[in-house]
Amino acid sequence: MRNFLSIHDLASLEATVEEAIKLKNDPFKSEKLGKNKTICLLFFNNSLRTRLSTQKAALNLGMQVLIMNFGNEGWQLEFEDGTIMNHNKAEHIKEAAQVISQYADILAIRAFPDLKDREKDEAELVLNGFKKYASIPIVNMESSVAHPLQALADAITIAEHRPAYKPRVVLSWAPHPRALPHAVANSFVQLMKLQDVDFVISHPKGYELNQSITKGCHIEHDQEKALKNADFVYVKNWSSYKDYGQVLTEDSKWMMTKKKLGNAKFMHCLPVRRNVIVEDEVLDSGQSLVIEQAKNRIFSAQVVLKKILEKL
Repeated sequence: MRNFLSIHDLASLEATVEEAIKLKNDPFKSEKLGKNKTICLLFFNNSLRTRLSTQKAALNLGMQVLIMNFGNEGWQLEFEDGTIMNHNKAEHIKEAAQVISQYADILAIRAFPDLKDREKDEAELVLNGFKKYASIPIVNMESSVAHPLQALADAITIAEHRPAYKPRVVLSWAPHPRALPHAVANSFVQLMKLQDVDFVISHPKGYELNQSITKGCHIEHDQEKALKNADFVYVKNWSSYKDYGQVLTEDSKWMMTKKKLGNAKFMHCLPVRRNVIVEDEVLDSGQSLVIEQAKNRIFSAQVVLKKILEKL
């Protein structure tokens, strides 16, 4: 594997999950693999789990880690070709990517969408700009439309708690006061389409995700009906795709409660707003897998970095 930009870059999801669980049981088994290798983590947006888990994964593999927060540390980058740079952009992606390629062996990038121009966001200017001009492998730590490291951690978590029968997995929208990206939901949908599960997406009308991603999925606007007999319930907010980036409703009736959850396991990528997305009684219960998901972020990153290092 050269780059890890989406969950589809994995040759085998099942084999990768199995390998990640083995790494979890023996995190330092491959610590010599990354000796004298450096990973550069570039953050254009805030992070807690992604930054720390990816750094920890690299350290487990014996790598050196460079971190830069472009929001307040780097020059503003220009991503368009042929632009006359006489405004506030001080450096072009062409030079920046080539320079970083001399300092590191792997480059990991986190860059959110603006949620203003759908076409521009889906063009993934930051991620694809570095992919175009860098000469080293690229890892997606969450982009405008995808969060594959989170999806892989979710796959590990489900595998560890999967019942003997075909499980029912529900992705349920929840209210949020701010407009949030589609990346986590998109990658989770893509992940579920690769799994042998009974998968349902539930959301209010108007919150349909990109139909090219959800094609073939069961979509249910009645949350109660969707949650019936669920084994795993993944709760996540996302803004409107059709009315791009808009918050159409903050209907508190969609918040996940203990009563709605039933006997299912609760999943969320974090951070989560308590008593807005989900009530305390769910998060603090033994049915919540959110802390385990966060831990598995280490091993989703570690197995990806391991696969890339093996090809260097």
